[in-house]
Amino acid sequence: MSSILDSVDQRTKLVGENRLELLLFKLGANQIFALNVFKVQEVQKLPNLTQMPKRHPSVIGVSTIRQQTVPVIDLSLAIGLGPTPRSKDATIIVTEYNRSVQAFLVASVDRIVNMTWQEIMSPPKNAGSAHYVTAITKHNDKLVEIIDVERVLADILPYDTEIKDQQLTTEVKAQAGGREVLLVDDSPVAIAQAKSTLSQVGLVVHTAVNGLLALQKLQAWADEGIDLNEKLLMVITDAEMPAMDGYRLTTEIRNDSRMKDLYIVLHTSLSGNFNKAMVAKVGCNAFLSKFQPDELARAVKARLDSEAQ
Repeated sequence: MSSILDSVDQRTKLVGENRLELLLFKLGANQIFALNVFKVQEVQKLPNLTQMPKRHPSVIGVSTIRQQTVPVIDLSLAIGLGPTPRSKDATIIVTEYNRSVQAFLVASVDRIVNMTWQEIMSPPKNAGSAHYVTAITKHNDKLVEIIDVERVLADILPYDTEIKDQQLTTEVKAQAGGREVLLVDDSPVAIAQAKSTLSQVGLVVHTAVNGLLALQKLQAWADEGIDLNEKLLMVITDAEMPAMDGYRLTTEIRNDSRMKDLYIVLHTSLSGNFNKAMVAKVGCNAFLSKFQPDELARAVKARLDSEAQ
């Protein structure tokens, strides 16, 4: 499986094509779950673990991986399905989210599949573990649930939404003056965090849960004759979303004369170096890691300052 993950280095070819690769795995006997390969560093058998005092119940220990101490989270336990059996197939998936590295213990890993975001759907509201599922799809006629890792990590270590630099808050608030932004993300946790931060500086926040709905909202405003450049200070979009990802959304915006000049910030938990390279490729104006309140406020100030020039 590690050799399969080497193909991640070729992932740039998927950007702008509304495609993704999913790593499929099991937490128990039957149900299939998935993570976006973009966020996976490697897969390996469960190593020896060192126990931690006062740890969260879902953190089963730490391991040294590539000279880095990495917490290991029992993913099944974290989403309320009970502990993962320590069988010969027990595997850890090492991931990077929001500038941190963590590993998830799973019962077994299956394969990597290449899909389009049109094949990825929002989960039904009554879908049992949907509290921790950001999207669903099907592979070989079997349901696949895509884990909302941001929600899992928020339960273990809650994100702070408060802007610490109060001078920054005051300055941005004075400039923002009720300006509007469009925030696009499929994770309720990410929406709540960013909305809370943006509201602290007096911005009016419109939301959409995927790129397709965001594009339709923008098109509807434009059809009403609204000048989108006057209405919106910026569009802040996640990269991974059902129906249409943030890269494709940016491409569609740039191809529409009514909105092509919108200021677009890619706001994601994916690898920083990768996204910085992709910002230029798809035409975003800036890249920003999620769950960084002060950095989000600084990005808003930078946009406001650029307007004044």
